Amino acid sequence: MKLEELRGKLVYQGILLGGVALLTSAALSFASRATEADIKAAEAADLKQSLTQVLPGEYDNDLLKDTVTLHEPGGDVLAYRARRAGKVEAVVYRVTGYGYAGAIMCVMGVSREGKILGVRVISHKETPGLGDKIETAKSNWVHAFEGKWLGEPTADKWAVKKDGGIFDQFAGATITPRGVVKAVRGGLELFDKERATLLDETGAKP
Repeated sequence: MKLEELRGKLVYQGILLGGVALLTSAALSFASRATEADIKAAEAADLKQSLTQVLPGEYDNDLLKDTVTLHEPGGDVLAYRARRAGKVEAVVYRVTGYGYAGAIMCVMGVSREGKILGVRVISHKETPGLGDKIETAKSNWVHAFEGKWLGEPTADKWAVKKDGGIFDQFAGATITPRGVVKAVRGGLELFDKERATLLDETGAKP
């Protein structure tokens, strides 16, 4: 085969390969755009389900669109506000505790009076059969927070029983519930500190 013919074939093959790559890239891009809306809708539905688990009752606003960001020393906190007739009746936000195996992400709902409406653990890496009792699927332990506030129990009782508090610990896994209790108490302290902002009353007259 002559050198010129070989060069011509190589050029042709290069052009062909480039064309295939371009078509593949275009197809992937189209598929990504086509499914993006569905993915976002699914994510929004999952988030809304998580929020409503700790927010009993009916509200007349879109939780996912009525938010406020708190700029805290440990990082920004995104809070979702639930309203009736324009008045914020409850808020939901995430708090993080630390157990034996790492971070424990929780979501908690708090009424405008500062009482806990509900707490759910949404992610953790605690030991199955021991620390995973913080999940509602494994036990009712997390429901013990409902109705509690910073005055009930008193500050010295916001701890597991092993530390002199009122909350149960798990056999062989005290660190896990201790981390959740600390996170939830911190969430209430955040609400107390940022009450006016969370309730959308920063411009209200005293």
